[in-house]
Amino acid sequence: MSKLVILNLGKGNLHSGFPFVSVQLFDEKSLDGHLQEEGNSQWNQFQGNLPASLTLVDLYRRWQLLYELIYEFRYINVGLRQSQPSDEDIKIDDADVTHFSDVDFYEVCQELQKQIDIWLDAEEFRHIERQLRMQLSSDDEIRFIIQTEDILLRKLPWHLWCFFSDYPKAEVGLSSIEFETITQVTKYTQQVKILAVLGESKGINIDADRRILESLPSAKTVFLVEPKHSELDTILWDNQGWNILYFAGHSYSSYEKNSGYIHINKNEYLNISYLTNALKKALKNGLQIAIFNSCDGFVLAQKLENLHIPQIIIMRERIPDQVAQEFLKNFLINFAQGESFYLSVRHAREKLQGLESEFPAASWLPVICQNPAVISPTWEKLRDKNQEIKKYTSHYSQQLKLNSKVLFFSLVVTIVVILIRCLGLFQYAEIKAFDYLMQMRSPESEDSRLLIVGADEKDIRTYGYPLPDTIINQLLDKLQQHQPAAVGLSIVRDSPVPINDTVNHQGLINHFRKNHNLIGICTFNNSPEQSISPPSPSPEIQVGFVDLYNDKEQTNNQDTTVRRYLLSRSENPISEASPCTAKYSFAWQLAYQYLNAKKIPVTTFKDDWKLGTSVIKRLEKSSGGYQNLDARGNQLLINYRHTLDPIHIAQQVTIRDILNADGDRFNPAWVKDRVVLIGVVAPSVKDPHQTPYGEMRSLYIHAHVVSQLLSTVEDHRPLLWWLPKWSETLWIFCWSLTGSIVVWHVKISLHRGLALCICGAILYGICWSIFSLGGWIPLIPGITALVVPWGVIWVSNAVYSRLYR
Repeated sequence: MSKLVILNLGKGNLHSGFPFVSVQLFDEKSLDGHLQEEGNSQWNQFQGNLPASLTLVDLYRRWQLLYELIYEFRYINVGLRQSQPSDEDIKIDDADVTHFSDVDFYEVCQELQKQIDIWLDAEEFRHIERQLRMQLSSDDEIRFIIQTEDILLRKLPWHLWCFFSDYPKAEVGLSSIEFETITQVTKYTQQVKILAVLGESKGINIDADRRILESLPSAKTVFLVEPKHSELDTILWDNQGWNILYFAGHSYSSYEKNSGYIHINKNEYLNISYLTNALKKALKNGLQIAIFNSCDGFVLAQKLENLHIPQIIIMRERIPDQVAQEFLKNFLINFAQGESFYLSVRHAREKLQGLESEFPAASWLPVICQNPAVISPTWEKLRDKNQEIKKYTSHYSQQLKLNSKVLFFSLVVTIVVILIRCLGLFQYAEIKAFDYLMQMRSPESEDSRLLIVGADEKDIRTYGYPLPDTIINQLLDKLQQHQPAAVGLSIVRDSPVPINDTVNHQGLINHFRKNHNLIGICTFNNSPEQSISPPSPSPEIQVGFVDLYNDKEQTNNQDTTVRRYLLSRSENPISEASPCTAKYSFAWQLAYQYLNAKKIPVTTFKDDWKLGTSVIKRLEKSSGGYQNLDARGNQLLINYRHTLDPIHIAQQVTIRDILNADGDRFNPAWVKDRVVLIGVVAPSVKDPHQTPYGEMRSLYIHAHVVSQLLSTVEDHRPLLWWLPKWSETLWIFCWSLTGSIVVWHVKISLHRGLALCICGAILYGICWSIFSLGGWIPLIPGITALVVPWGVIWVSNAVYSRLYR
């Protein structure tokens, strides 16, 4: 089985350490040119850190110095594929030459291998290796990619780590921390297309490279011998494209200038950066592999990595001509015979050990640089004309599999969210979100159809409390003179006030008999003992109950906000008799009187009230955010009027303003054809009720409901509505699917978080916009469904990491 391991060393280095190290493990069997999505079940990630190691820094520098000494002085006659020093930082002093031997060099090699094992066996990193060994088999073919930008880390002989001796099919590659997926136009011709650039050949035998390339099966090789820059550039731009770019000749790296050079002919050292545009074009046309079989290629590789070339082979240090030829021969033979790219490199590199008695450390030289977003091709894939069809089929199959997984996970999340919602666990959060959306609506003007007459503190001090019947009679006389559409007396008057003033109390009763638009109140309070009788003997048609219902029972005593209003009720035949027998609410009675005066019909439509052409949809057991609601009676979801101050829903005056006929504070036109509500508003008389807009007296709540009913009929102001169950389920599923798609398709955590935040903002924006039109759609369940997929992945990774760390 093929596996991909990516060891990310971050921005650390051997001098200061590596505070954050991560390892990602992928199963490559379902990959086709791109990293597997994190949501795939074959993806694992582990985290740790690594200490600094100045010992390794000093030891590698010594190894590099001795290597330079060997090839500079002991093998003067050996052809090297380099014509200038590879590192300006390495200065060879004559004193360094005199006292060293092969034994010294091999001892440094062994010590370097030992120190690499010690460093990677650090306690901070050990659990990562342990996890890898638990997940990997010795039979697995493993691409082990190390991500770092530090040049010294790149130069370390990572293949010496004991891990690779335990996994004979594993090979190491290097990568930049940042990489990109590439898009290529692949043109299959049943032949591997190779562009072989044979540069300046002084002191080396490039003809041997040519013979090796010419002997390859199913390959079409075009040779450029000591080309000019313009010639090389032109052929790289060729639209036929190339699968492999091969260079043989002299090269060197300038670390001070961060530049890599290839000696393409006797007169030109070409900076590889000068081929950037041509290489981009070649990459787009299908370039898969670049091989620089020349000396010191790390800077060359770095420049090519910036172009996101899929696979690059370079040489770590100076390379003898014979070693370069032997590697090329063994690599191409293995690769053309069907071995994978990485195994071909490993086997060809290991065979160089047979030359190390003559060429020390020859097997250390070949290095792979890899774009992790791309799977290394086989020889057959490079030449197979049907590969494009296979690739499409494979991609389609993978996409179908991934989409099925995303769809299934989204369905599971939707079902879980719906079940939790049905149990009422979201109810408190949903009605709080309802309050928030209510407060966020655009401001509305006061309702000109209403007048509120409120007895304030000064009225109470002036007239007394409770208000005497004589004051109420005077007030009603004044109001009725100006022809109101309806008058609602929201003051308890089940007995005379004062108790012995029967004359004025009879005057109040006469008002009810004479003025059929006068509405009194009573309360039933769910028990006869706490009930309050209406003014007696008022006709039942002129009495409305004023009982208000909060959400205390719905939220297990967590919330006492009034959001619902009982418009009408049916008698309960098994309940105890109550002195309050009114079937209709105070607000409903006032609205009815107003509409009746306007000749607007009030009827029923199925189980709902119909005012004119508007149907007042009653609350059901499951309505909006409410679950398992006691939906007895005809309940209305209150659409509070969003004035700048919700208490000032309409014009307000005091009792003294009317009785004193104060022209500055009372205008008789405020009464004509309006609904007048009379009550007590003095703060000393406690009547607190919580609403979405804060604390409010019951008089104002009744006024809001009257305004809501009248505005619906005359202004077409929307009632609050909600989706049917199937639509809410579909809504939640859509956001669950959105969250799943983001989690599975957005790889980078920061981008994923940003995408989820954007989706959450869009979700909120939709909910707010629809709420402004009267629609209460699931906000909290939608957000939950959106983020649950991310939460599941995050928690599962955290738990897995904790269990196996």
